[in-house]
Amino acid sequence: MTSTTSIPPPTPTPSPLLTPTEARVLGTLMEKARTVPDSYPLSLNSLLLGCNQKSSRDPLMELDEAQVATALDELKSAGLVRESSGGRTTRYEHNFQRGIGVFEQSAVLLGLLMLRGAQTAGELRLNSERWYKFADISSVEGFLEELQDRSPEKGGSLVVKLARGPGTREQRWAHLLCGPVDTTHTGLGRSAEGSGNTAERIERLEAEVAQLRETVQKLCSELGVSPPGHA
Repeated sequence: MTSTTSIPPPTPTPSPLLTPTEARVLGTLMEKARTVPDSYPLSLNSLLLGCNQKSSRDPLMELDEAQVATALDELKSAGLVRESSGGRTTRYEHNFQRGIGVFEQSAVLLGLLMLRGAQTAGELRLNSERWYKFADISSVEGFLEELQDRSPEKGGSLVVKLARGPGTREQRWAHLLCGPVDTTHTGLGRSAEGSGNTAERIERLEAEVAQLRETVQKLCSELGVSPPGHA
């Protein structure tokens, strides 16, 4: 994937205020564009299924076709979604990065926050594996801080850092695309409290194990020794 870090984004208009439904629709289009490119752009039915899926979503939603269609109309008016021409079935694609005026990496982080709720920089890096591979947590934090310090001329802040939760070391970040949030809220939602979807927790653990394995292999290579489990 080509990085756009050195290319300035287009001059944006003030950021539109989204409803939770519009944020879910937009985030789902952003996710599927990267995770299932062969099925993208999405039909209305595929988009509805993606919005209502039970994994990688916080909060869970039960939207109907009419709600999604209304959200699409509003997002098209805001220049954040486009209809794809060709074929008998109308399909939809997002125009988030250009419509909001942010870099690719920033768009990825905002999409994840719209879909999964408040997260730490570490959680965002893990959850972004299929979207974009950040070099490290510091890179994620850098883009989050840019989004938080965004000037009023560019539409103002798009994320905010929440208060640190009880017994936690890291603070969570939340998006502001649906309006201001309570910064004293810790962001400890359904998944953080241990009642999250099992498949999502397994997916996150597998990503962590893969990263640890890669780190061990690099260290062993530098030291000239065989990784554990190898002769």
